[in-house]
Amino acid sequence: MKFSEIRNKDMAELQEMLKEARIKLGKLRFELANKSLKDSSQIGKVKKDIAQIMTALWRLEARG
Repeated sequence: MKFSEIRNKDMAELQEMLKEARIKLGKLRFELANKSLKDSSQIGKVKKDIAQIMTALWRLEARG
């Protein structure tokens, strides 16, 4: 997901997206441990999404 798409969301949407991304990351890590994950680069992509969502949340909180 592009940061420009994330930046336009409100606080509730961002928190829901963060929750879903963290769940997805947990599932991917579980699949990696079980050796059933085909594309391990997905983990990096989800971690990047989480960082972008957290940055957008931080910016919204800083604005007040």
